[in-house]
Amino acid sequence: MNAPLISGFHHVCIKTRDWDRTRAFYCDTLGFTEKVAWRTAPNRAALLDAGDGNYLEVFEDLAYASAPNGAVLHFALRTTRLDEVAARVRATGAKITMEPKDVTIANTASGPHALAGPVPIRIFFCEGPSGEVIEFFQNALT
Repeated sequence: MNAPLISGFHHVCIKTRDWDRTRAFYCDTLGFTEKVAWRTAPNRAALLDAGDGNYLEVFEDLAYASAPNGAVLHFALRTTRLDEVAARVRATGAKITMEPKDVTIANTASGPHALAGPVPIRIFFCEGPSGEVIEFFQNALT
């Protein structure tokens, strides 16, 4: 069998007006690490590693105004310590838009690679420093 053409997500990209707040939120609060950075203020850019080669790309743009319903609905970050992450996010003053809760996805996928049965997850959502919607996603099956 041939290797798949796509092997997963590499990065999600956001813009920010507030470089320091955005970097502090992702690096200091959530534990991302800066892997690659380019350009200088006021047009900085960086790839922040969320772990396991999953990146958030951030572009500084002082004229950026977040759209209420931008092209990216949200991005999800995988975690095994959802409640701890929620506490850290809350401590920064970030707006939590959905409190941590358990949900079961009524799985209707079929086929040779599909999971069988319902998928239990634990999630919460918050608003990031630039208006981005972030989902935190914990489960053992996906």
